[in-house]
Amino acid sequence: MNYHVRYSEVAKDDLNRLFDFLSEQDLQAAINARKTIDEGVGLLRHFPFTCRKATPENSLLRELIITFGGGGYVALFEIEDNHFVTILAVRHQREYDYH
Repeated sequence: MNYHVRYSEVAKDDLNRLFDFLSEQDLQAAINARKTIDEGVGLLRHFPFTCRKATPENSLLRELIITFGGGGYVALFEIEDNHFVTILAVRHQREYDYH
């Protein structure tokens, strides 16, 4: 089964914020990070249930861990139905929580 992956406005803002932050230090690293995030999210098209549950109460709310360098990113997403996965937020692993 293939899922369509879509991004909430908050998640789009998160991606822009993360890119801007890293690009101030290293533009190529920011480009590579964005590519890595996109590739990681590609997993959700086929295997969203392989990701860890974000909360025990909701088995459809999950987190995708995306390794990048010495850290990485976490994408919070929800499996909407048999057709759609929505990325709700993205943060760096060293950030405290989703914004």
